Formats: sequence, structure tokens, C-alpha cells
Amino acid sequence: MPTRFEGGIFDVDGVLVDSPHEKAWRESLRELMQPDRLDVRDRTGWTPEAFTSRVYQEELSGKPRMRGAQAALAYFDIPDDEEGTRAAEYADRKQAMVVRLIEAGDFTPFPDALRFIIAVKDAGIRTATASSSTNTKLILRRIRLDTFASAHHISSPSVRPGLTLLDFIDADVSGRDLAHGKPDPQMFLTAAHELQVKPENSFVVEDAAAGIEAAKAGGMSAIGVARADDADLLARANADIVVTTLDDVDVAALADGRLATRHG
Repeated sequence: MPTRFEGGIFDVDGVLVDSPHEKAWRESLRELMQPDRLDVRDRTGWTPEAFTSRVYQEELSGKPRMRGAQAALAYFDIPDDEEGTRAAEYADRKQAMVVRLIEAGDFTPFPDALRFIIAVKDAGIRTATASSSTNTKLILRRIRLDTFASAHHISSPSVRPGLTLLDFIDADVSGRDLAHGKPDPQMFLTAAHELQVKPENSFVVEDAAAGIEAAKAGGMSAIGVARADDADLLARANADIVVTTLDDVDVAALADGRLATRHG
């Protein structure tokens, strides 16, 4: 274990923000599967009800857009051509829909996550966001930390008037055209490099098994946030601790290089 943590790396969708990504993946696939568009619909495993949050977490969460589209088509046995035309159309539809939803304000920051990231920064730990999504900046610049802190009676030397979550973090490597996506550690290693901290002195906060696997592959510690009744998935991916709310993480223990919960 490190003598202390110097960097905290946060996934965005499902960790910091309840974003419309799951909704966009689900609804854009529903559009793609309209009978007048797909003549093999009845020979696939897809139904509107079959695209559950569990499917999203296990098959799509944390993956780059094209890989997510391909994973969903494969899961539901929806055929594609050799050029990947259907996956590309699905990915494009999802992206257009998620941008519309974000611009309409269809997302909600998780209060426990904002409290935690403020406490982490106040503890002298540098922070970064690392997501496969290209929409991260669009969301983070819409989240005002000063108004959140005021509403929740949080006094912090790290929060100043007009501060957005995008301004607050020290680095954002989201949506980069990296050679490898999660569960490969490249994204998290890039974030640690930009924070100028060693991987072994960093922890990652993730809600997806692929992200936990990426953190551990990069030699980092990992906090799993089970927001979708998936604590078992995160534990099997070897998260160091799994919580249902980041309020349960012992921030004081980070100074000793430990990941621990307030309750033991």
C-alpha cells in the first residue's frame, strides 16, 4: 500500500453523475429496432424490457462508444455486416441522443460524490476525471460546486465563487482517442501521468467492473461504487472496497494510504 494517496481518479457516468448515457443507449437501440428498420428483429434476443440496468452495467458501462455499440448488438444477437454499419449507426444515434439530453439538463450530480471529491481535494489529493465518454466536459461545466457547497453547508478552502466541477479537477482525460479502452489501464495511467503522481499512489473510483479491472491492471487501488445493486460484480473485479455511497469512505484513512470505510 502507498504511504499516502496523492491522486484520486474518478469515472464520471455512474460515479460523479447520474447521466443520461444508459437512457440514450436503451432508447437509441429501441429506435434502431423498429420493425420497418430491422427485418430480423424477431430473431434476436432483444425486447424493450430486456435492456435492463444490469445489461448496461455488465455490457456497456465504461466502454468507448463503438465498443459499447458492438457489445450491445452481440449481447442481443443483433446481426451486423462486415463493415460494422449497424454498430456505427447505433453509436451515432446514441451520441446524438445523449448530447440532446445533456443540453436539456437531463442529468443529476450525485451529492455523495460531490461531497467526497471536495473532501479529497481538501485533503491535499489531486483529482482527475477519466471516462470513455466524449461528453464529460459538457456535463462537468454545467455543475456548479459553489452553489452545491452553499446548499449543503459545506465550508471548503477548495471551493470558490463561480467554480464548476470542470474547473475544480486538476486533469480530465475523458474522451481521449486512446489505443485501448477499459479494462485496459491506459486511461487511468494517462490520468496519473497528467496528475504527476505514481500509479501506486493513486486510487480510482469506479461503478463498472471493467473500470475496477483497469485500475487494478494499472497497479492502482480501487473504490467500487455500487449504485445499481451490483456490489458483487465490483467485488469480483477485485475492488479494494465496495460502498453504496461515497459518504461511507473514510477520507482520513487516505492520508495513511488506506482505503477503508467509516464503519470498519
